[in-house]
Amino acid sequence: MTDMRAFREAVTAWAAGGAEGPARELAARLSVRTAVLLEGPSDAAAVGALAARRGRDLAAEGVCVLSMGGAMNVGRFARLLGPTGLDLRLTGLCDERERGYYARGWERAGAARHGFFVCAADLEDELIRALGVTRVAQLVRAEGDLRALETFLRQPAQQGRSPQQQVRRFLGTKKGRKIHYGRVLVEALDPDRVPAPLDGLLDGLLAGS
Repeated sequence: MTDMRAFREAVTAWAAGGAEGPARELAARLSVRTAVLLEGPSDAAAVGALAARRGRDLAAEGVCVLSMGGAMNVGRFARLLGPTGLDLRLTGLCDERERGYYARGWERAGAARHGFFVCAADLEDELIRALGVTRVAQLVRAEGDLRALETFLRQPAQQGRSPQQQVRRFLGTKKGRKIHYGRVLVEALDPDRVPAPLDGLLDGLLAGS
């Protein structure tokens, strides 16, 4: 939805030191009720893909899925969007190593303490484990990236790593690849194999509607 994109842009500009007025006006006009705070665009692609698979239109439900440009920005976004700002319901998804940033951001914003979901390592790792390395390799082939993967696996730095670690590293080696495969991997999941943090996030949005 274009208007929700405008709201995301207004919030990002506000977080960078701009005026709050445009974000506040759009939040009211669009009846935005929930902000999903994500570290980066690959997480947003995965959340969007799972929502689409389940027939959900998050923007129409008043849910803004927001890529913050890094987990260290969560405190700022939580303050602007949560109870101390626009008073939206906050939820999100983070890597285990970023849990502290989210916990502190939620606390300082006065948000519900357990309102976000944590991946064991990161979302790519969760998706690779859910699908299995063999299936992920099949998807890489189908997407035309098999030669690039084979070249990557021959690099000395990859020797000694587990197949799962190798594939996970591969997904982050080219700009835009993690975003693309965030969608591809989610679309390939069996319905009962959705990683728990991602599944919990989507179920929580439904419960909070």
